[in-house]
Amino acid sequence: MIRYLTHNQIDKSCWDDCIANSPNGLVYVWSWYLDAVHPGWEALVEDDYQTVMPLCGNKKFGINYLFQPFFSQKSGVFSRSALSEAKIEEFLNAIPSKFKFAQIRLVETGSPNYSQYIIENHRNIELDLNQDYSILHDNYHSNTKRNLAKAEKDKLTVDENAEPLEIIKLFRENRGREITKWGDVEYSRLINLVTEAKKREKCLVYGVKNPDNQLVAGAFFMLSHGKTVFLFSGTAESNKDNHGLTFLLDYVIRKYASTPNVLDFEGSDNDGLARFYKGFGGKEYFYKELRFNKLNIFTKFALTILKRNKI
Repeated sequence: MIRYLTHNQIDKSCWDDCIANSPNGLVYVWSWYLDAVHPGWEALVEDDYQTVMPLCGNKKFGINYLFQPFFSQKSGVFSRSALSEAKIEEFLNAIPSKFKFAQIRLVETGSPNYSQYIIENHRNIELDLNQDYSILHDNYHSNTKRNLAKAEKDKLTVDENAEPLEIIKLFRENRGREITKWGDVEYSRLINLVTEAKKREKCLVYGVKNPDNQLVAGAFFMLSHGKTVFLFSGTAESNKDNHGLTFLLDYVIRKYASTPNVLDFEGSDNDGLARFYKGFGGKEYFYKELRFNKLNIFTKFALTILKRNKI
């Protein structure tokens, strides 16, 4: 039987045991990860945590809805055993009726009947690292190889003990200026997430420095279920010709080459970023975003007016 549990009803030890033994498990759905990115998350749980599904909900204008939190690319249904399409459908149908609309990005598992949902496909780039570095490097695109050669000529170095706050500062002072939807709350949650992940040895915090010991790039990588997830990065625009991020990603590929590990670039739907990631030999995969809207036509209209007027 599938039960809906509020946050305080969830046995996190049992939850994490299910995630640890889930063939399709992801770093995003450990209980500590969910606590960091969406405090108060809820869940659907079957039997004695044999199969689970996190629910990240919120309430606005008196309406409950589900969404995908920042720093959490995917979610879905997770089980100790192989999932059937019927089981995934059963969980989706068990989402409480109080949630009137939803936007959930699912880990790809089979092809259940999604006819009642609006579907959008999203791109992900992954690189299998189970080959020797020389082979992986040979598969780099020519432009990536050129940029890497420039970075090596500039005598960049990697700091494996970089300070997370400095990397976030680097991002905020550069590309982050264009991302207005992230504020102090989101960055605070990111720091908390990295802190909790490092406690569990689930996170790498790497920085790239120039010969003057200045931080020119940096990134957070999450480790779980055989994947090294490229979660977040910052680059100094004034030093972009140094190709610090190319240098750092090559460093990680070299470090984990010849291991049963996958470098998950986490996207992207942006064509330019996708080309950059595929430049390292990454392959393209797709996963689904499911949306539903159970609001009546009058409520939908009222919400549209409120959003337009930013009420």
